[in-house]
Amino acid sequence: MKKSFNRFQLNGGDPHPTTLDDDPSIDHTISVDARADLNGFPPPSGRAVRGLKTTVAFGAVIGAAGLGLWAYSNFTATPVRPAVVPPPSVAVAMPVQANVADWTDLTGQFSAVNQVVLRAQVSGYLTEIHFKDGQIVHKGDLLFVIDPRPYEIQLEQANAQFQTASATLALANKQLERSARLNRVAVESDEHLDESTQSQRAAAAALKAAEAAIHAAQLNIEFTHVVAPFSGRVSRRHVSIGSLITGGPGATTATELTTIVSLDPIYLDFDLSEADYAAYQHSAAARPSGANAVQISVDGERPWARAGDLDFLDNEIDRRSGTLHARATLTNPDMMIAPGGFARVRVPLSASLPQLLVPDAAVGTDQSSKLVMVVQDDGVVVPKPVEIGSLEDHAMRVITHGLLPTDRVVVQGLMRTRPGMKVEPHLTTVDANTNS
Repeated sequence: MKKSFNRFQLNGGDPHPTTLDDDPSIDHTISVDARADLNGFPPPSGRAVRGLKTTVAFGAVIGAAGLGLWAYSNFTATPVRPAVVPPPSVAVAMPVQANVADWTDLTGQFSAVNQVVLRAQVSGYLTEIHFKDGQIVHKGDLLFVIDPRPYEIQLEQANAQFQTASATLALANKQLERSARLNRVAVESDEHLDESTQSQRAAAAALKAAEAAIHAAQLNIEFTHVVAPFSGRVSRRHVSIGSLITGGPGATTATELTTIVSLDPIYLDFDLSEADYAAYQHSAAARPSGANAVQISVDGERPWARAGDLDFLDNEIDRRSGTLHARATLTNPDMMIAPGGFARVRVPLSASLPQLLVPDAAVGTDQSSKLVMVVQDDGVVVPKPVEIGSLEDHAMRVITHGLLPTDRVVVQGLMRTRPGMKVEPHLTTVDANTNS
């Protein structure tokens, strides 16, 4: 008797049940064994069996394709050779040999060689102003005019007094001559002769007083025209046209008009320590006579672009600060330096001696020591500890110990090097007079 399974039970409630005998996809020869192995569980449907077969077949295809690709890759692959990296290229240069002196760097302040406060020397009303505030003026330029008419009148009066005194003196001279002639013939007494002599002397003195009055009036007229006593920069005006100006011998306080400071040349004041002063004095014997040049660096300009002459040292050391006041004079043709500004000054403390210099950028730091990278003949980079000196102009560093004149120092490409590596050096030159 053949048993049948309802597909409605296997397929979740199919409304059209069929038997296994009616399904052509089922192999009837193994149906009894399959049912015997289910141990009471319902057998899988035909659709599930077909999906399982499809999955197994697809997996076999993928495995075969992968095996073929692996075999092909093993057959066609070639061994990979490492790329050859060329040694880095660096620029090297020999140290520059130049005569260098020991310097001390100090801070100084500029001051004017000449400075004056212009005050009125006569009294009167201000009538003219002939400059603009802050203008550059030259010696003799007219700045202010005070009303000169009262002093012109005084000059006329002084001239009149002079003429009167001249006439009086001429009469006194004639009377003295007459009295002397009569006295010689005993016609006139000695007493009358003495009176004539006294009158003549008084008339001569009155004439001199009249001449002095003329000079005073002329000088007052000159004082009404205030001119620049020297070339320099004038400050702002402290008075306006129409102001009553007081000045002269009769005034208690003279009116301040403006101030002028000279600009060319100009002073640079600074203080030397006691040790620097001693070193400077000791090096004086090795310097040529009159060679007291100092280097000056002003903000906004190339470092150490100006030079001055140290022409003054004070006569004692300040007990409170232990410093000695010094002063250098320098030219200021462009008048760009103003009194009161600050600058750096280098004072030589020794005579010029031969030294080795390298670009400051070529000097590295290893903790507390300094070193430079040197390329040997075989192209290997070797670090050399060095002792450095002052930083000269154009970014050149003085090397006092540890370097030979024939060493090839890495000056460009320093970041691409390390001790022990091989490089391709290219020799270049550095000049102490050009910025490296």
